[in-house]
Amino acid sequence: MAVELKAIYRAVDPAAAEAALAAFEASPWGRRYPAIGPGWRRAWAEVVPFHAFPQQVRRMLYTANAIAALNATLRRALRARGHFPTDGEARCATGSSTAPNAPKLPCLVLNRTGRAWKMPPREWAMAKAQFAVLFGRRFTRAMA
Repeated sequence: MAVELKAIYRAVDPAAAEAALAAFEASPWGRRYPAIGPGWRRAWAEVVPFHAFPQQVRRMLYTANAIAALNATLRRALRARGHFPTDGEARCATGSSTAPNAPKLPCLVLNRTGRAWKMPPREWAMAKAQFAVLFGRRFTRAMA
């Protein structure tokens, strides 16, 4: 289903996005989940301005959801661990005064995930160039 929905926000212009939405509604996924198409149509006024940006900027906007990525990482780690038989097993073993009662597994996941955030998303260089063209001095001042 996500592949067919991606065609909407990856479309080159609003007309192509409208055609992709109509194709989704006619697809087996659109018939299986009939509320999705009308939901997109109700929010269409918010979708159309998105297509005014160049492809590099749009890709950066729809792929750089750091909070969703962090939540997915935490959920995946907690699901793999299962349950904690006692409260003590869920607590940090470091005994640091800053977070003596913080859960151990989320602490470890956050520390490991934090290392990956040192590099910007690979789309950022192209998006940054497009932002500089679109917004000129406003963007360069904000980056300073």
